[in-house]
Amino acid sequence: MSRFRLYPTPAQEAALLRHCTDARFVWNLGHEQRAMWRPGRGPTPGFAEQCRQLTEARKAEPWLAAGSVNVQQQALRDLDQAWRNFFKGTHRRPGWRKAGRSEGFRITDFTFDLHMQRLNRRWSQIKIPKVGSVRFRWTRTVPEAKSYRVTRDRAGRWHVAFAVIPRPIPGPGTGEVVGVDRGIAVTLALSNGETRHVPAASRHTERLQRKLSRARRGSNHRQQAKVRLARSMARDADRRKNWAEQTSTDIARRFDVIRIEDLKIGNMTRSAKGTISDPGRNVRQKAGLNRAILRSGWGLFAQRLEDKAPGRVEKINPAYTSQRCSACGTVDREARESQAVFRCRSCTYTANADMNAARNIAAGHAVTARGGSRLLLPVNREPLNGAA
Repeated sequence: MSRFRLYPTPAQEAALLRHCTDARFVWNLGHEQRAMWRPGRGPTPGFAEQCRQLTEARKAEPWLAAGSVNVQQQALRDLDQAWRNFFKGTHRRPGWRKAGRSEGFRITDFTFDLHMQRLNRRWSQIKIPKVGSVRFRWTRTVPEAKSYRVTRDRAGRWHVAFAVIPRPIPGPGTGEVVGVDRGIAVTLALSNGETRHVPAASRHTERLQRKLSRARRGSNHRQQAKVRLARSMARDADRRKNWAEQTSTDIARRFDVIRIEDLKIGNMTRSAKGTISDPGRNVRQKAGLNRAILRSGWGLFAQRLEDKAPGRVEKINPAYTSQRCSACGTVDREARESQAVFRCRSCTYTANADMNAARNIAAGHAVTARGGSRLLLPVNREPLNGAA
């Protein structure tokens, strides 16, 4: 999606918040119906049936009819798609939308030439139903999309994102293969010897987190601390997104085949609290590790890389890639002496541990527990650009 910063007036912001409230209400109501399914109860209402119920509800409730029907119907369509993705196994189970967290709505009744207007070199405006023409910053060419989504983040910033399929970035055609190892101390280690580091969280964010922890619950001071922290964290997230976009674009342009580890980030960042009867161990250390993984932007980088280089990204089984010597192939857990040093005890090969793992990933080998190896097939085996 191509996202732009919206600058609504106070009256327009109130109308946008009303759309967000309607979308959240309809989503949660539809989600409650879907979540009520139990074995033996029969099917729950689908998208068509929920749209019919929405029409009846709009006739019965004037406050609901005062909102945009497009916003409310698209909330049900988004919910239906979320459940479809869940049953496919590609996404998590849909949850509830909360005020201040999942604020946004989608508009599909959109004609580019009628609803878009260029004001000058820096500004444009878009016509939103029941809101009017809202200005946004023209930072690049706006794609001719058929729908768009308006969102509000925790820092109170409004954005409009146009739904378009990005064009893939062509490879250089040299056949060069690169392996990418993702870590915490070194965010990305490439098999050619390069390293990339994600921008760290600002110290200002850490200070605001400590202030928020000391603020009394329910006080005005705590509410103000929440807003300031949200703004600082939003700036940190923007820096990570910008880094992921630039890094993924650079790698997609320079290499024909890109191999990365097939990491299950959701499983890796699960809480270690456990239960009352079976409490977890090292909970605080695991929580710190989870935060470090999420701040590294592993998932965002991999997703943008797959979007920009479709058919050229191969996912490799990460098993034993950090314990295997890229020179002789020996698997030895003692060979990795520290986070940064790998020294093979069989052939005396010495290298940076992250670089050694990246070279194993580039080779496309998954090592078995017995020390053998087998070549992994690519996840998406479409022909490369320019290949016969």
